[in-house]
Amino acid sequence: MARPRKRNRKENRFSIFLAVIVVILLTTMVGFKSIGLKQKRDQYLEEQTRLTKQIQKEEARSQEIAEYEKYTHTRKYIEEVARDKLGLIYEGEILFRNE
Repeated sequence: MARPRKRNRKENRFSIFLAVIVVILLTTMVGFKSIGLKQKRDQYLEEQTRLTKQIQKEEARSQEIAEYEKYTHTRKYIEEVARDKLGLIYEGEILFRNE
């Protein structure tokens, strides 16, 4: 029968040393990975802020376009277009031209 072999102190120290090295390496790897993830998160937050501002600008522009559309259906706008582009005037109105 084989006798169970006892571990001596040097083998125990070496095993503990290896375990400590493995834990340190894993901690270092997780630390570096978390730094990369934080940078990526910051980039995404900046992009989200930029896109939110762009959405607000586009919504304001959309509102301006809607207001302009309402304005184009008014009598005042029709008169302006008739005067400026078509040269039309009301009866009895006198037109002065600069030369």
